[in-house]
Amino acid sequence: MPAWLVQLNREVIACTRCPRLVEYRQKIAREKRRAYVAWEYWGRPVPGFGDPNARILVLGLAPGAHGSNRTGRPFTGDASGKFMYPILYEAGFSNQPDATRRDDGLELRDLYITAAVRCAPPDNKPLPKELANCAPYLDREMDGLKNVTVVVALGRIGFEAYLNYLKRRGLLLSKNPYPFRHGASYKMPDDRILLASYHPSNQNTQTGKLTHPMFAAIFKEARRWADQRGTSGKQ
Repeated sequence: MPAWLVQLNREVIACTRCPRLVEYRQKIAREKRRAYVAWEYWGRPVPGFGDPNARILVLGLAPGAHGSNRTGRPFTGDASGKFMYPILYEAGFSNQPDATRRDDGLELRDLYITAAVRCAPPDNKPLPKELANCAPYLDREMDGLKNVTVVVALGRIGFEAYLNYLKRRGLLLSKNPYPFRHGASYKMPDDRILLASYHPSNQNTQTGKLTHPMFAAIFKEARRWADQRGTSGKQ
């Protein structure tokens, strides 16, 4: 892992900028869910995870209270991850279909996962101030992941987080030309491709709003765009 990313992740893990989120993530880690009572919950901000040379970046919402907030790795140990990681494996982006804990041997290839907010928020709803507090971490990730040519935004908040990143960089004046809808793809002012997907939340996958074929098509499209744009990622 490059030195800049080691330093960034160290700062993320130590962050206490949002009192409401600090209180909530620690409360969940103390009280636990009955199924995980034997676990020592992570209970801290969750850093990004994946290939630092990736061409594709997945931008999610925030850690799940009993998923990433328990395991310390994005989309690990909850329903969203159980839906997503097998699809990443099928698409060739991971070495195994399961993601259960930080030391389970999972590796990502040509793909990096991060989130708009690094702490589990109550009801999965971060406040605008909390999104703003976390934004500098996303800015540094985006600037450091030099090979990224495709951003896959999971859900409207992840999608908006990327548009807001471009606004902070002075590259986007208005978000109006970029409405969120599943399957939408946009060439952005920073020359990256932004792909929009419904979030693989339990609510979306159990109701059929997001199906396996729909989600698999997003990552097939992401690889197609990455290959078309010609940047060589680590394979």
